[in-house]
Parts: sequence; structure tokens; C-alpha cells
Amino acid sequence: MRLTILGGGGFRVPLVYGALVGSEVTELTLYDTDRARLDVVRSVIEGRGAKGPAVRIAEDLDDAVRGADFVFSAIRVGGTAGRVRDERVPLGEGVLGQETVGAGGVLYGLRTIPVALRIAERVKALAPGAWVINFTNPAGMVTEAMSSVLGERVIGICDSPVGLVRRAARAAGADPDQVRYDYVGLNHLGWLRKLTAPDGHDLLPGLLADPARLASFEEGRLFGATWLRALGSLPNEYLHYYYFRRETLASVRDADETRGEFLDQQQGGFFARASAQPARAYELWEATRQERESTYMAESRAASGGWERDACDLDGGGYDQVALALMRALSSRQDTRLILNVRNGTTVPELPADAIIETVCAVDATGARPLPCDPLGPAELGLMLQLKAVERAAVEAAVFKDRDAALRALALHPLVDSPAVAERILERAVAGA
Repeated sequence: MRLTILGGGGFRVPLVYGALVGSEVTELTLYDTDRARLDVVRSVIEGRGAKGPAVRIAEDLDDAVRGADFVFSAIRVGGTAGRVRDERVPLGEGVLGQETVGAGGVLYGLRTIPVALRIAERVKALAPGAWVINFTNPAGMVTEAMSSVLGERVIGICDSPVGLVRRAARAAGADPDQVRYDYVGLNHLGWLRKLTAPDGHDLLPGLLADPARLASFEEGRLFGATWLRALGSLPNEYLHYYYFRRETLASVRDADETRGEFLDQQQGGFFARASAQPARAYELWEATRQERESTYMAESRAASGGWERDACDLDGGGYDQVALALMRALSSRQDTRLILNVRNGTTVPELPADAIIETVCAVDATGARPLPCDPLGPAELGLMLQLKAVERAAVEAAVFKDRDAALRALALHPLVDSPAVAERILERAVAGA
């Protein structure tokens, strides 16, 4: 089996390689527009010592995707410097700047979608039987754009929902591998609404009524027992930006640096040191990874009282494990259940059939099919409809170079409080501020 990773110079690629050890993948092709980063990643992989698939470096995009069975798209258009601008420009106008949420997420999508569409077109031409697994953020928006070319052969993934399910199950005293769950929403905007034990008992109401158990895991501490009890579900961690927008914005503005600025400096330093000392690349990477994981969503944790991440959430087993589970499911006849970004069909009747949603899917060699779910409440559905309008306007803007659509995408976002603010953000972004 041949796997290609686009964005092969990405910091988390060694995690994917580690997950591939013992898998059916016989050849791993890496492609990146930054060859120096690719060389460092190869040094990290070699330093792990684990014997996984043979690694090949592709010379260009066509070389990378030609004949692949699976293509992981994990690109970052504009690099971490682009993320810094995506975050700082909105903050300069008094609204949240974040990689996938709010105006920052829209700006990132506008820059990324044309490149993602080019990838989709080359995969369709050179590897029409391949499955594309999209890691690239904003994952829902980018997957929706790519699906206009690839249809159901592109599937978006995120590690936040499965992390939420596993943490909630442990807090409820259940085996995370034995529970069933009802989760639905959009990428970085979803809710866990049922957590069913093997005997058919829904564990979620009891968990939501127990402040001590809620305080034992990340989302419980992040949102607080009072709000979770009132809400009646467990939200994805990124909903903290929506439910506690004032607190998170204040926390971000008070911080010495944005998350993008931290990663820009941290990763820049790592790649420079590892390039100069390739024999120490794995050691340097592991130390950098631990620091990266421990500071994840630090501004939201600061806004909710300040607390450290649990040790079990620092192992980095996120995207890589979800991607591997999906790849295995697509290669077998056995039905597997995973939370994925796929076309809606009839799952959420209020959304178009081809809209990308994030929900529980049955997966086998024929593809991923969203499972039926309980109807959404008006509050959750309202947020989904508004964010889907934002995503679709961003895709339209990126595809047709339509400034009006770009303005709509920014101004309609719930975290942007004025069309005038949206227009200034767009002008500054276009000007490269």
C-alpha cells in the first residue's frame, strides 16, 4: 500500500510515521515545498529507530500523488508566518484571532482553498482510485472545497471529537473502546449528546450531574459544571471561543504572544537546530513536541481559571491515530465507527446534502457513511447554519476571487461583531498587514 503525505515537512509527520509501524503501508512518500524541512523530518524519522515503511522524497506534486492509494493532505499555506498574520490582523480590530475559528480561520481558508483545489485536481487526474484524508485546517471548509472535485473520496479528520469521547468515557467510568456515542456538528463546532454503555445505558446525564467527575477532564474544567448542566451536552473544546468569547478574547489579548507567534518561534528554532545537528533531530523534536502539547489552547485554559493538561493528553496520539484508523477501515470489509468530516446526506435535514459536517460514520472499503442522529436543538442548529454560511461564502470567495463573498464570510461569523470591522480586516489581510 502506498501512502503520500503532502506537507511532508510538517512538524507532526513523525507521529504519523510512528503510527504506520506494523501497518500495511509499504512505501511512504513525502512532499513539501520546503525541502530543508523535509530533510529534518526525515532525520527525525530515522532517529526514532522504529522500522516502518520505506520513505521516499517526491520532487513535485505530480510525482507525489501519482499512483498513491492514500493521500494525506496536511499543508500549511503561508507557513506559521501566515498564521501569525491571521491572528494579529483580527486582534488589531478587537476580535478574536485564531487559526481555525473566527476571522483568523476565514483568512486561513481563503489562502488555503485554491491550493487544496489544485491538489484535488491532480489526485483526480493521477490517482483517481486514491482516498484523500484531509488534515489541513480549517478542516471542514477545506474538505468542502476539495469535495467539489473529489466527491466522497475526500474525508476530513480531526482529533478533537475522539479525544472528547475518550475523556468523557473515562470520567464516566467506562471503557472508551466499548461505548457508543452521538456526536454531530461542524469541524471545531460539535457536541457529544449521548455516551452509551454496552448495556444500552446513556452515561452522559449522570456525568453532567456530577461536578467532581466533570472537573476530572479537560472539557469539564474548560466549560464548568454549571454551564454543562444547563447545556445538556458536552461541547467540542473549540466552542469555548463561542460560549466564553469575552473571556477568551481578553485572555488572548493579555498574552505576551499569540499561539501562532509561539509556534513560529518554537518551530523555527527547532528546524534550525535540527538542521545543524541531524544526529540529535529526534531528541530535539521530542522535547519540542512535549512543549507544544502542554501549551495547547493555553489561552482558553487561562480564561477558565488556569490549569495544566493531563498527562494522558500529552502523548500526541491524535491526528495520526485517527488517520490510521480511517485508512485501515477503508482498506477492509469490516464496519468501523469513526467521527469524520463527510458529506451530510440526510443526517442534518436543514443543511444541503453536499455540505460537509462532522459526525459519527460507518466506514468500510466502500467509504464513510454518516449515521442517523437525533435532531439538533435550535441553539446548536442555529450556530451550525450560520457557520456553514460562512464556510460556503469563503469557498465561493476563494474559487471565484469574489471580494463580496469574502466580506460575507468574515462579517457573518458570530465572532466578528461588525461588517465595518470585517471590511477593515479584509483590507489589511489583502494588503499583507
